Amino acid sequence: MNAPFAATKPRIGHSACPHDCPSTCALEIELLPSGQIGRVRGAEENSYTAGVICAKVARYAERANHKDRLLYPLKRTGPKGSGQFERISWDEALDRVAEAFRKAEARFGSETVWPYFYAGTMGLVQRDGINRLRHVKRYSGQHSTICVTLARAGAIAGTGSLRGPDPREMAKSDCVVIWGTNAVHTQVNVMTHAIRARKERGAKIVVVDPYRNATAEQADMHLMLRPGTDGALACAVMHVLFRDGFADREYMARYTDVPDELERHLQSRGPAWAAAITGLSEDEIVAFAHLLGERKRHYIRLGYGFARSRNGAVNMHAASCIASVTGAWQYEGGGSFHNNGAIFRWDKTLIEGFDAVDPKIRTLDQSQIGPILCGEPDALRHGPPVTALLIQNTNPIEVAPDSNKVARGFARDDLFVCVQEQFMTPTAQVADIVLPATMFTEHDDIYQAGGQQHILLGPKLVEPPGEARENHFVICELAKRLGAEHPGFDMSAIEIVEATLKASGWPDVATLRERRWHDCQPDFRSSHYLDGFAWPDGKFRFAPDWAQMGPNPEGMPRLPDHWTSIEEATDEHPFRLVTAPSRNFLNTTFTETPTSLQREARPTAFIHPADAAELGLADGAPVRLGNRRGTVKLHAKLFDGVQRGVVIVESIWPHKAFEEGIGINALTGADPGQPNGGAAFHDNAIWVRAA
Repeated sequence: MNAPFAATKPRIGHSACPHDCPSTCALEIELLPSGQIGRVRGAEENSYTAGVICAKVARYAERANHKDRLLYPLKRTGPKGSGQFERISWDEALDRVAEAFRKAEARFGSETVWPYFYAGTMGLVQRDGINRLRHVKRYSGQHSTICVTLARAGAIAGTGSLRGPDPREMAKSDCVVIWGTNAVHTQVNVMTHAIRARKERGAKIVVVDPYRNATAEQADMHLMLRPGTDGALACAVMHVLFRDGFADREYMARYTDVPDELERHLQSRGPAWAAAITGLSEDEIVAFAHLLGERKRHYIRLGYGFARSRNGAVNMHAASCIASVTGAWQYEGGGSFHNNGAIFRWDKTLIEGFDAVDPKIRTLDQSQIGPILCGEPDALRHGPPVTALLIQNTNPIEVAPDSNKVARGFARDDLFVCVQEQFMTPTAQVADIVLPATMFTEHDDIYQAGGQQHILLGPKLVEPPGEARENHFVICELAKRLGAEHPGFDMSAIEIVEATLKASGWPDVATLRERRWHDCQPDFRSSHYLDGFAWPDGKFRFAPDWAQMGPNPEGMPRLPDHWTSIEEATDEHPFRLVTAPSRNFLNTTFTETPTSLQREARPTAFIHPADAAELGLADGAPVRLGNRRGTVKLHAKLFDGVQRGVVIVESIWPHKAFEEGIGINALTGADPGQPNGGAAFHDNAIWVRAA
């Protein structure tokens, strides 16, 4: 009786989630007889994924099999943004792109062409191969600042390396602090291991975040501070640790640089000082500090969100200092962790063409695409205009800050744009040539997991629909037409994966096909820096050299502090806006799937009921948010899970979801954070009015 059922049971393919999330989950994917994918599950055998993935990826078939996927190359036949395109062949499309690049280069030089990409896929070959074409052709470089730059500068400032305690050790902690990340929305596996610690060890879960989000609702303690004030909280916590006898002076004497200077500095930065800045009570701050002091085995999981402020690098460093004051690094389940990027030691020369880099070529700031396309000299590094773009894996018209300026830049008649995409995004709608892209199950790639410790193989599992082609194909075909020569242009994606694994000292493709992933976590002593931190003197730096973290350290504080470089609330702009990530979107991915749209409902501004009463706003009423960069109309939701004067808009909703066709990034600034750039998406002073 079971034979007929067994005959129709879907095969299972193994892969990795390709999206811009630290979890990089190991996946099991149903492969249907139709050639499409079915259900997607987390791999139970993977020690970090542990069978748990987010709901949006679990229903990935809804996206991969969507009726609106781009299937054929298109050329624009009407005005930019008109949506008027006609189907053309791949050869014609690539010929047109190559010819446009040649004409642009002949007029302004090679730097006028700007390959622009980001994290629509995190696969190393399909994401980063665009750099090989960039470097060989000497096109303008890209400083990738949308996501990680501020956070990484702050994390490395103390430890000297982007690595830390095994993330699976959260399950062995007595207190898990989830600081500045809504893990339920953005990296669900953090919750898997934190909740395991609670069940098995009675661990406490603390969440530090400006609003009562889905992660905070699961916490034993939620510190709902004002946006951009995390440094003040960290300082006051350390003040209490020193004051009340919880500081591990023996550990600091051995492993840190200036513990005595730090203690003197913090004497004026106690709970009362921090309460006035953060909006927390003194009792909350003291209770948090005592919890950490009493539970030495605490794991501080530092997210990206709280670093997306102009003082984000300083805040990240300040929070990372706490574990060095308590000495938590000494214990399994203890220490501070942001990302494991440094453990993978990739040799990406073949993928990115590092052997062809010309240091004289300018590098442009990804987050400043608006000022760049609008011709602002500083943003252009006082070089030629950008007159040709090749865009892969990103949707800058909606994702980049100061989106009104971005839209003006893309509207230029003299700008040629080629976009390779999976759906007709607003960026694709203003392109001259649109190329259909594969999804992760339709091409070969390799992935690294920043929030954990595995390298994962992502093999091709199904054929792409229509004429969709992988990014690697486009880069190699353009290289042929442009006369660009490099070994990587003559290899398949899986051949590049194989060669990169070998050059980097990792297991080969055959081994990864068999094992599905490779655990790269260093041993305990190395992960916990028990033989010294990754600076020449082996000391954790309470007093970082910010000049080593980036070219613009001016004004940054010597020691942990509240650095008042944020967009402070003023009489003109009395509210602080955070554009937090939604649960069912990932940047602008999944905004096309019906279930995600249904569950998110509509763009909404979370406003404290007392603020709403003063503004005459009822729940669900239309509301306008604005500042000097633009205005946005959406709907209010009365919500007491924020402090007064704080507004939360969970994003990124597409422009078309807003009544006036203008999305939330009209309010965010493109000015670079210090010391090394970075977009301050959660650092916005605004006014709020009834619409």
